[in-house]
Amino acid sequence: MNIYVEHKNDGLREILEKLLDEAGIQVNGDKPYDIQVHNDDFYNRILQQGSLGLGESYMDGWWDCDRLDILFYKILRAKLDKKIPYNLKDIIRIAISRIQNLQTQKRAWQVGEEHYDLGNDLFNHMLDPYMQYSCAYWKNADNLFQAQQQKLDLICRKLDLQPGMRLLDIGCGWGGLAEYAAKNYQVSVVGITISKEQQKLAVERCKGLDVEILLMDYRNLNERFDRIASIGMFEHVGLKNYDTYFQVVQRNLNADGLFLLHTIGSNTIRKGADPWITKYIFPNGYIPSIEKIAHFSSGKFIMEDWHNFGTDYDLTLRAWSERFLQAWPEIEANYSARFKRMFNYYLNACAGAFRARELQLWQIVFSPNGLEGEVRIAR
Repeated sequence: MNIYVEHKNDGLREILEKLLDEAGIQVNGDKPYDIQVHNDDFYNRILQQGSLGLGESYMDGWWDCDRLDILFYKILRAKLDKKIPYNLKDIIRIAISRIQNLQTQKRAWQVGEEHYDLGNDLFNHMLDPYMQYSCAYWKNADNLFQAQQQKLDLICRKLDLQPGMRLLDIGCGWGGLAEYAAKNYQVSVVGITISKEQQKLAVERCKGLDVEILLMDYRNLNERFDRIASIGMFEHVGLKNYDTYFQVVQRNLNADGLFLLHTIGSNTIRKGADPWITKYIFPNGYIPSIEKIAHFSSGKFIMEDWHNFGTDYDLTLRAWSERFLQAWPEIEANYSARFKRMFNYYLNACAGAFRARELQLWQIVFSPNGLEGEVRIAR
């Protein structure tokens, strides 16, 4: 390395070390949340590329950290992400997202193909037996399976499911809610997904039950249901489709029905999705805010209940991370070492974001005309 490059890297390292010091993080320190740097170009890459450079350099093995979840918790609590400006690519991407609809019907299938179709072997090992790939409810639970069962039952109780009702599950995943509701609440369920792998497993899971699993885009729905649930799917809808989404739910819900929306939420109105998450995990995603949900549901529904249990997502993601790493020896033949680093980074970065209260998890119950009498939504 020539002298110019050495001095340049020393200067960039000093800048980054001062930033990290504000969060109590050291470079090559001895704490589990400290960063261990293996490539001196790391500093230049982070300061030039921001979130994308941080994630990609980790995937490339340029740095390590024993407790990524604590690292991201500390970074976000110190608001260091606000102190590194967007790079030019991020600015262009955000500008394009404001103009274009990145979640058109054609593009909507992209997230199914690139994430949910990764392989049922991965999700079978990482998730609980109901294969719930959304936040669990840990109120009275000691493990992931209990917490996900509690989440499923909470949804059914909030919807006040009664035998013989028709339930629509928008974004049904691998059919866990459909199976649980049909078995335990004796309802008829229609689930829709844009993932071929999810549909295949969901059909198998629900065999013999009054359940139909369809491979389709939510915008093509035109039936009537007593209850509608949408669990962990709204994050893929995209801001430009919010009005259409709520119109579709309104069109398909009976006048005396209930609709439960389970979604990750942001404290503020975001300009766009995180560039690393968009590129490697959920293409075309967008995290909603309270303001946007309220605006686009206004005039279509009455909000009966808004429940935030975002800190439970920290526990859920940590449980997924532990199960993923434990299962790795059994599935590694199907994936690369770089994929392992990518997926571990994703799970723990998200855990840190929820712990820092940068992200929330909301369950919102809507009715078309308002529930009559004393309203008591389950908890």
